[in-house]
Amino acid sequence: MITVNNVSLRYGDRKLFEDVNIKFAPGNCYGLIGANGAGKSTFLKILSGEIESQTGTVHLGPGERMAVLKQNHFEYEDFEVLKVVIMGHARLYEVMQEKDAIYMKADFSDEDGMKAAELEGEFAELNGWEAESEAAILLKGLGIEEDLHVKKMADLSGSEKVKVLLAQALFGKPDVLLLDEPTNHLDIKAIAWLEEFLINFENTVIVVSHDRHFLNKVCTHIADLDFGKIQIYVGNYDFWYESSQLALRMASDANKKKEEKIKELQAFIARFSANASKSKQATSRKKLLDKISLDDIRPSSRRYPYVGFSPEREIGNDLLRVEGISKTIDGVKVLDNVSFIMNKDDKIAFVGTNEIAKTTLFKILMGEMEADSGSFKWGITTSQAYFPKDNSVYFENSDLNLVDWLRQFSPNDQSESFLRGFLGRMLFSGEEVLKKASVLSGGEKVRCMLSKMMLSGANVLLLDEPTNHLDLESITALNNGLINYKGSMIFASHDHQFIQTIANRIIELAPNGYVDKQVTYDEYLENTDLQKQIAEMYK
Repeated sequence: MITVNNVSLRYGDRKLFEDVNIKFAPGNCYGLIGANGAGKSTFLKILSGEIESQTGTVHLGPGERMAVLKQNHFEYEDFEVLKVVIMGHARLYEVMQEKDAIYMKADFSDEDGMKAAELEGEFAELNGWEAESEAAILLKGLGIEEDLHVKKMADLSGSEKVKVLLAQALFGKPDVLLLDEPTNHLDIKAIAWLEEFLINFENTVIVVSHDRHFLNKVCTHIADLDFGKIQIYVGNYDFWYESSQLALRMASDANKKKEEKIKELQAFIARFSANASKSKQATSRKKLLDKISLDDIRPSSRRYPYVGFSPEREIGNDLLRVEGISKTIDGVKVLDNVSFIMNKDDKIAFVGTNEIAKTTLFKILMGEMEADSGSFKWGITTSQAYFPKDNSVYFENSDLNLVDWLRQFSPNDQSESFLRGFLGRMLFSGEEVLKKASVLSGGEKVRCMLSKMMLSGANVLLLDEPTNHLDLESITALNNGLINYKGSMIFASHDHQFIQTIANRIIELAPNGYVDKQVTYDEYLENTDLQKQIAEMYK
């Protein structure tokens, strides 16, 4: 249990939190959501004691222990991996160090013997005899193989260090677990393992994540940070989003009777409850959902951009033919004889651990890079719009305001009022449209790039990691816009829900080959024979 009483924090004139009163109960996983810059990570730091609030208090239950996912990946460079994990339980690690120091003494006294006996008793109470095996199980689950457990942290790659720090936070069954973006840099298998771990975790979890699939799998509640307050809602992210939209519709329909609204709410809850898995977490969530009343669901004040792509020209059957494309970069072959034909209505997700391979293929298809061998040909009825992973070239040294920046890409030299309206739908309102393009944040640049693509009227979209830098609202809006898009698409993303809800074809680029399947993403991942075949391609 963690209790927050009257917590407030301001930075100058900016109010992040004001009189926040909230309880996080054991057995629940809370997804902390809010717009970019709302203060989600800051709130976690207040809970952990890393930052002091200006007013109010944070209380843990008596004798309870909190664990936090560390963000400094270079903090433990000189320590062995297994020991770094055990450090997650500070008192246990301290006992181990004290105990070892006493036994190392050359002049071991009776007093030392008594102290050692005390420490041995505490060590046993803290489950110390199981510490190394528990740490090893956590590491193995996250994909850190046994031969790395005795290595120094300095010998590990960046993604491996992330996994070790995550294992450190999970170690020793903490009473309260704070996780800030825990799925960043994790592979699919590690994320799936973490989801199962948290589903079965019996204490309190508070997590910040932009991964909607992850939030949907693990969360029993959503903690919505808005206007300096935090409101708790029962259910996962999708339930929160859909219920807030339902509440908006109900509020706008003043003529609808209360009985009709209650029936609509009950049908809505029944639909979500039916989709719950058999896990303890989902069963618990279903019981909570059944208790929701009309007063519990409220319209969200969150603003969503409008994302809608409308092809100006109907696409023919001849879209794209790729034949034997190969490319070597810095002595490493990233594409090896890749061939495929893109069909009408294809929405192809490119997946795989090699980011450079996907980006390289997209650049070749858009004429920004030449293949070493092979060829490709776009159909004559196609027009392409491209979202590059690195969009900096579009904004560097640009003195143009947003209206004039967007005007560059307007095919019909649209009026200022049209462009302002277009930018307004992408949440640039009033004087914001006069900002220089060069000073935009990462998320604002993405929204501008999406505006540029929407203006093009293209019937084929190429998107390389378009959800990077976006908040949950913009990701949801983009996701919905692409589901409704009538053209064809090639894209790369790490967002599970994004891929599952958009793609009807999966191509995985592996170091020793590629796989091309006309399936959904979940079907692709659940095909065990196929996954074994793919695993061989990574050896």
